Amino acid sequence: MTATEPEAPAEVPAAQHFGFFALEVLRTRRIGHSFLRVTFGGESLSGFRSGGYDQSLSLFLPPAGVEHAELPATGEDTWFAAWRGMPDESRPVMRSYTVREQRRTAEGAEADELDIDFVLHGESSPASHWAGRAVAGSRIMAIGPRVAQNKSVRFQPEAAEGGLLLMYADETALPAAFSILERLPEAARVRAFFEVPHAEDRLVPLTPAEAHLTWIVRDEAGPGRTERVVAAVRAAELTGPGDPGTGAPEGTYAWLAGEAGTVRAVRRHVVQERSVDRRAVRFTGYWRLGASEEQLLAEAYAGQAPDEEPDAAL
Repeated sequence: MTATEPEAPAEVPAAQHFGFFALEVLRTRRIGHSFLRVTFGGESLSGFRSGGYDQSLSLFLPPAGVEHAELPATGEDTWFAAWRGMPDESRPVMRSYTVREQRRTAEGAEADELDIDFVLHGESSPASHWAGRAVAGSRIMAIGPRVAQNKSVRFQPEAAEGGLLLMYADETALPAAFSILERLPEAARVRAFFEVPHAEDRLVPLTPAEAHLTWIVRDEAGPGRTERVVAAVRAAELTGPGDPGTGAPEGTYAWLAGEAGTVRAVRRHVVQERSVDRRAVRFTGYWRLGASEEQLLAEAYAGQAPDEEPDAAL
């Protein structure tokens, strides 16, 4: 977590910052080679309060052969044990995703629409498998925010004011990165490095900011994944004309998200080689090569998740 988390409104107890929501698929749309946008609706979304930027939520996806995800309990103190205790063949698969956009459909409407962008990468991924077959009327459960100021929004807009915003995201974090870019003011300056599987995944963010994007496409020839990303960041000029890799502008704020090993390597570079204050680096491992999300979830609940504190050891 960051050193300074936004405080939720005092009238809402901390235990009520998040709740369960029943989501129903309204429509789907392919937006790139690897991306599918699923738009959800449902009456319960009237109580959903996204904080924007990189707001996350957790989806409960039906296992193979099950039409709709059902949970035996949704109480704050009972749902996790009840979910873990379900038989493997009927337990919904929990995955974390970014709220790409939440919007009110009409003035005075009782429900919102919610967009979530899924990365399609084969049948072995439960989320990819489900999203690729989602049709209008498909239903899932989610845990999401009831208040806009919540700890699942990790990007700190106030920290990015007045300096350079340095960004890295792979395809899993690209929806969050685009959501951030679209909310920045015109005066913001951005240097972003986005890693995607295919050239057709180079989407265009609608941002008012002055943004310079570098795309790193994995289906093109090149060195290993992490090495290629770090090399691209190292070769870039951040301070203007001059030798690359010699520093970053004063007040630089970095937001890094994606595969955990690559995120750590980029963070190490920007702190050690670019002299960015480690307290100004917001980094999140969305996934980890060689580990399932079930393993990462178990580590998190066991207190073994990778540290995300800005002053954590490099």
